Amino acid sequence: MRRRMSSNAEACLASSAAKDAVREKDCLERKSLVVWRRPLRTLQYSILELFGMLIGLGSRLLNRRFLGSLLALVIIYKLPGPHASYMEMGRQNLGFIVYWMGLGLLSSVGFGTGLHTFLLYLGPHLAAVTLAAYECHSLDFPAPPYPDQKICPQEPYIRKMPNIWQILSKVRTETMFWGVGTALGELPPYFMARAARLSGKSLQQEEGPPEKSRRLTLFDKSKLLVERVVLRIGFFGILLCASVPNPLFDLAGVACGHFLVPFWKFFVATLIGKAVFKSNIQQLIVIVAFSEDLIGVLVKALGQVPFIGSKIQAPLHNLLTSTKQRMHHKMSEGKRESDAAYTGFGIVTHLFQLLALFIAFYFVVSVLNALAQKRCKRLQLEKMEKDELAAKAEKDDSPKATHRGLPIIEEETIEEINA
Repeated sequence: MRRRMSSNAEACLASSAAKDAVREKDCLERKSLVVWRRPLRTLQYSILELFGMLIGLGSRLLNRRFLGSLLALVIIYKLPGPHASYMEMGRQNLGFIVYWMGLGLLSSVGFGTGLHTFLLYLGPHLAAVTLAAYECHSLDFPAPPYPDQKICPQEPYIRKMPNIWQILSKVRTETMFWGVGTALGELPPYFMARAARLSGKSLQQEEGPPEKSRRLTLFDKSKLLVERVVLRIGFFGILLCASVPNPLFDLAGVACGHFLVPFWKFFVATLIGKAVFKSNIQQLIVIVAFSEDLIGVLVKALGQVPFIGSKIQAPLHNLLTSTKQRMHHKMSEGKRESDAAYTGFGIVTHLFQLLALFIAFYFVVSVLNALAQKRCKRLQLEKMEKDELAAKAEKDDSPKATHRGLPIIEEETIEEINA
C-alpha cells in the first residue's frame, strides 16, 4: 500500500512538473511574438486577431435598438427647424469631448505602451495658452481659430494680466476630459484580470511560472509595492496611485481585477484620481514652467552654459520672439517663412514632428505585438482545453476507473500490506 501511495504521489508530481513545463513553454512562445523577432508570424496573428475583433464589434453594433436610435438622431439632425442651432452646438461640443477623451484613452491604453498624448497634444496646448496669456494680457482669444491657434484679440481690447488660477480655469475643461479618457483606458487590464480569475486562472498561470532563483529588480519591487498599496488600503490606495503620474498603474488594475475588487470602487477611485488630481497637477506644472518670468530666467541661464550656451540661447530667444509676433498678427506670410528659416522655428517644428512620428510608430508596433500575443494565447488555451477533454474521455473509457475517475485498488493479502 505504501509503495502504491508513493507511486501515486510521484505520478502527481510528474504531472504537475509537466504542466509547469508546458506553461513555461507557452509563455516563452507568446513573448517571442514581437515584430523584430518573428515579423511574419506576428503580422499574421495580429491581422487575424484584429479582423476577429472587428467582426465581433460589428455584430454587437448590428442591434435594432442601436441602429434605430442612430437613425432617429440623424433624421432629427438633418431636419431644418429652430433646433438646428442647438444641434450644431451639440455636435461641436461632442466633437470637442470625443477628441480630448480619445487622446486620453490612447495615452493610458496598452499596458504602459500607449501613445503619449500629453507630451504630443495636451502639454503643447497648455504651454501655448500660457505663453499667449502672458503676451496678450488677456484670455479672450478669438474662437475660431482658438483652440487651434492662440492669437490676441483685435485692438482695442481690455488688457489685464491673468494669474495662474485664471489660466487653469481657461484650460480646465479639455484637461478634465483628457483625464476621463485616461481613466477609461485603465479598464481593459481590470476586466482581463477579473475574467481570468472568474474562469479559474491565476496570475501565475497568466504570466507563467515564477523564477524563484531570480533576484527582484527595482521594477519588480515597484510592482509589488503598487499591488500592496492597492490591496491593503483599498479605495484610498487606488485613489493615491491614480492621483500621481504612475506608469505602473496598469498593475493596480490587474491586481484589483484579480482580487475581484468591485468595479465601481475601482472606477470611481481611478476617475477621481485621474480626472481631478493627476490632470490638474500636470496642468499646473506646465503652466508654472511656461510662465513669463520662468521662461526669461531659463533663457538667461542657458547663455551661461559654456561652449554651447550662446548657440542654444539665440535660436530659443528668436523662437519666442517670433511666436509672440504671430500672436499679434505682426508678420506677413513671406516674413513668416524667412523667420522660421532663420530663427530655428522650422527646425524645432521638424524635430517635434519626428518625435511624434517615432512615438506613433512605437505605439503601432506595441499594438501589433499585443494583438499577436493575444491570439497566440487564445490558440494555446483552445489546445489545452482539447487535450484535457481528450484525456478525460480516455480516462472515462478505461475499464479500471470509477465514476469519480479514481483507479480501483485491487485486493491484497495481509502479507503484502504488512510488507
